[in-house]
Amino acid sequence: MTHGDEWRLFRGDGAVRPVDFPPAPPWRRFTDATNGRGRPRPYLIGRTEADVVSAALHLRRPLLVTGHPGTGKSSLAHAIARELALGPVLHWPVNSRSVLKDALYGYDAVGRLRETHLRKERGDNEPDVGTFIRLGPLGTALVPRDRPRVLLVDELDKGDVDLPNDLLTVFEEGEFDIPELSRLSEAQSEVSIFTYGADDDLIRVVRGRVRCREFPVVVITSNGERDFPPAFMRRCVRLDLPDPDEARLRDIVAAHLGDEALAGVDDLLHTFLNRRAPGELATDQLLNAVFLRKGGVDLDAEGLLDAVLHRLGGEI
Repeated sequence: MTHGDEWRLFRGDGAVRPVDFPPAPPWRRFTDATNGRGRPRPYLIGRTEADVVSAALHLRRPLLVTGHPGTGKSSLAHAIARELALGPVLHWPVNSRSVLKDALYGYDAVGRLRETHLRKERGDNEPDVGTFIRLGPLGTALVPRDRPRVLLVDELDKGDVDLPNDLLTVFEEGEFDIPELSRLSEAQSEVSIFTYGADDDLIRVVRGRVRCREFPVVVITSNGERDFPPAFMRRCVRLDLPDPDEARLRDIVAAHLGDEALAGVDDLLHTFLNRRAPGELATDQLLNAVFLRKGGVDLDAEGLLDAVLHRLGGEI
């Protein structure tokens, strides 16, 4: 617990003082002692919303998740992966430059040409083309396996207008071709390539085709910046996450910070609710304020609460 000025790690007076950093908020602790992966984060969802997720799982259809910023759209993919023991989430963050091919695989043609030239100079055999191909997050999600992987396609509405249509065939067929491999001779019909992620797993690809056995759990998020084509919408199960009400906000605070964090939090909760217009404040901003209050930080200091509970539109 910090009191008085003790919480002020930075004082802006130019004096050099080594400080001991206090523990980070639970949602900002990136590793644990067991496996080095991000620590599990509590995720609360209503029965109605959970049933929509289950429907998408039964139908093997992509789940299109919409809602205001901070309602937990991206976190839902991690919650599904954790609860169903499906391993780390494959993450494809979409932006205006994203194209389907990059999500499927990458081919380092320049690296292959350079290595081929060097090997010829040494009199060695040409390098295996598979060494220069790595699957992307979507390509890795379509690797044949007995249990599906979870793929998070984050903020699809920020991509090119044609990207949803480009995804249709892949989602419908559950497969894709790698032309650089399908053109190889019969003697080279099977090639080992790397998958996406930090584990550097190798898979065998025959004639350049990757086809899933179980359709991946695809979670697509959208902030509603634009509409998607009807053909794309028809192939998705849609889930609109509502802004949490007061009771749900209390449950979220308790899940992340413990029941004791609810003591003396009414003023912060009411301030948050009074400032929250649709899409103007995110739930994690409330968690930030409660965490600071719990640590003894003086949120009444001039401008501090406004800095933490600032509206996402930019106006205080």
